[in-house]
Amino acid sequence: MQDLTRVESFQYPSGHFAHLSDNQQAQLDEFKRICQEQGYYTPASPDGATQASDDDETLLRFLRARRFVPSEAFKQFKDTEDWRREHGINDLFLDIDVDEFEATRKLYPQWLGRRDKRGIPVYLFEVAPLNSKNISSYEKDLKSAKTTSPKVATKNLRLFALYESLTRFILPLCSNVERNHPETPISQSNNIVDISGVGLKQFWNLKTHMQDASTLATAHYPETLDRIFIIGAPAFFPTVWGWVKRWFDPITVSKIFILSPANVLPTLTQYIDIDNIPKKYGGNLDFEWGQMPNLEPGIDAAFKWENPNVQNGKNTLPIGPIAWEKGADGSLKAVAVGHENGEKRHTTVFTIPHPVNAASTSKPVVNTPIAEQELALTTAGTYTQPADSEVPNPDTLSAPSDSAPSSIPKPASSDLAIRGGTSETRFEQQTHTHAAGQLADGTPQAAVNDHGHGDKTLTMEPGTVGQAPKDVSISPAVEEPAAPGYLDQAKSLAASATATATAAAGSAAGAVTGLVGGDGGKVEETKPEKSVEEKAIDRAIDERQTADVEGFLRETTVTAKQ
Repeated sequence: MQDLTRVESFQYPSGHFAHLSDNQQAQLDEFKRICQEQGYYTPASPDGATQASDDDETLLRFLRARRFVPSEAFKQFKDTEDWRREHGINDLFLDIDVDEFEATRKLYPQWLGRRDKRGIPVYLFEVAPLNSKNISSYEKDLKSAKTTSPKVATKNLRLFALYESLTRFILPLCSNVERNHPETPISQSNNIVDISGVGLKQFWNLKTHMQDASTLATAHYPETLDRIFIIGAPAFFPTVWGWVKRWFDPITVSKIFILSPANVLPTLTQYIDIDNIPKKYGGNLDFEWGQMPNLEPGIDAAFKWENPNVQNGKNTLPIGPIAWEKGADGSLKAVAVGHENGEKRHTTVFTIPHPVNAASTSKPVVNTPIAEQELALTTAGTYTQPADSEVPNPDTLSAPSDSAPSSIPKPASSDLAIRGGTSETRFEQQTHTHAAGQLADGTPQAAVNDHGHGDKTLTMEPGTVGQAPKDVSISPAVEEPAAPGYLDQAKSLAASATATATAAAGSAAGAVTGLVGGDGGKVEETKPEKSVEEKAIDRAIDERQTADVEGFLRETTVTAKQ
């Protein structure tokens, strides 16, 4: 039996700031040293006058994503810092158009304004409203966007801004209000993903939309996703699970819970207070998809409002990006930024007079103990996921059809034994038919379609078993006689000219002869010789007088008739 080795837990707050093992702390120190040597990290000044370029919890996100291997974590951290400088991510968040930010927010997970029992924010993502009509309208509006960049697609710029809102506003907000383990900053989010009523075709069409977000999170915002609760999974979900698994890193995949209808509320209430769960999932929270956050009382009590947005009679956040500014008295000020109606905005929304996050202060960090009930609530949701045997190979899946589902009822199941047939007898039953060899050699004709990002589908064009092979060969074209060459064409033209000239000469000669001789062109007619009777009648007529000729002819005619 193989020896078991101890694996250090990354479940919050373990593996996070102020809850590191000795080995994890040593790896963090080594990571800082590498980053500083390479020019990607500046430590805080000894007197505390200046802060470090990145706080410890941000660095720990990269370390956790790379299993606390400093060299691997540095590669990802370096790529992210280079990416941020190249695309001006810091300025993008402060300058983006407010309406464009809001339009994009409605297509991605939205903060409920609530937290789980640990103080980690809870997001909701309803997939059904993301139909082809709404997506097409959004993509059409991208053409007239005000916030653009020559280096990256506009829709990606907006997605960057949403992730910046998570890491630069929502997570610090949750870190600075009352909660357990105030010494440990919040650096992750929970997500309730509702795929109720989503068909296979819609899921297929949204694959790129959702994959863009997951790819960005994995590459440049690692370890920002904690538990993911998937609700309303349809019967075909094992089919698409193969795609979903490849959109995230293995650590994130292990945090996905796939909940049956009976397990939705019991599972959610293990991790989230019922007052913070939307009513449509059995909780008490009034929240509709697309609304601004419905702030929980504990968060609202920590704020000193100045310019709130009002929704359903309650104070909430305005649309658009919000940034933090530190006051001289240690308070935190939330300032609405971005551009609105072409003008740069800078409006104080609220302040937090007494932020509770001790990690940003120079006071000694108090490591609060982790309660047993916290340890009992596992982050792993692998036991709720489809077994590997149920998941088809995503490389062999083809795009779903555009046609509507068939209304023809399925045939009733039979208790008869399964027919033995071709696979067991090596196609013996087709030996004496037109299908001989077709099933083995001609079916299926498969084509692998590579969609990029590791996604492949297989298109099958099966032959018709039991039918004679069709002749699909192309009949050879009838050969046309070769065109005459230049020499042959010249000879033919000369002969034609000679014949024409000869005929013309003959005609001219005949005409001249006729004019000179008088009847040169006249053709004599050949007259038939008359009979003896006709000659006798002619003599009789000649001998009569002109007046008697008519009477003679009448008599002759009557006599002939009698």
